[in-house]
Amino acid sequence: MTDGPHSPSPALLFPPSAVERLAGYTPADQRAILGDGADPFGVAHTGLTWLPKEDHFGIRHEGRLVAHAGLLPLRMSIGGAITPVMGVGGVAVAPGLRGHGLARLVVGAALDHARTRGPRHALLFCRPPLTAFYERLGWRALDRPVEVEQPAGPVVMPLRTMWTPLHDDEPWPDGPVRLLSYPM
Repeated sequence: MTDGPHSPSPALLFPPSAVERLAGYTPADQRAILGDGADPFGVAHTGLTWLPKEDHFGIRHEGRLVAHAGLLPLRMSIGGAITPVMGVGGVAVAPGLRGHGLARLVVGAALDHARTRGPRHALLFCRPPLTAFYERLGWRALDRPVEVEQPAGPVVMPLRTMWTPLHDDEPWPDGPVRLLSYPM
């Protein structure tokens, strides 16, 4: 064993209390986290139109926003029944701070808030390589296609649809699924 400096554990650097509810989230905030890339979420190839989120949760490190997750209440048709859900999106962590649990913290804070809003489920869309990450956070891959609204009419979501119960391990309802808006 050496007497060199030890890196503090991620839990000490970023405790759950590090998450704050943000008053807003701007393109400049997103650039502060992810940089100036043309396609920071890797989804431009889908050609989809997305909705902005209403509620925002973030973590700052040394005065800079370094992580974000957003929420948006949505309506879906599941098996023909209109069902409210909470959409989670805009999950971002600064590249140099990935692997420190920041996504877990901001998504967890967003879900805690979502539980106070009434819907029984939360929903997100992600690229297939992120499926295992969200599964480690307790999300489940939806086993059927999801239609989403777009300017020219409904399309099948080309990204992976993930969901998680917000109350009492509520199962996902049976039947066809259609988001009654643009995705979040």
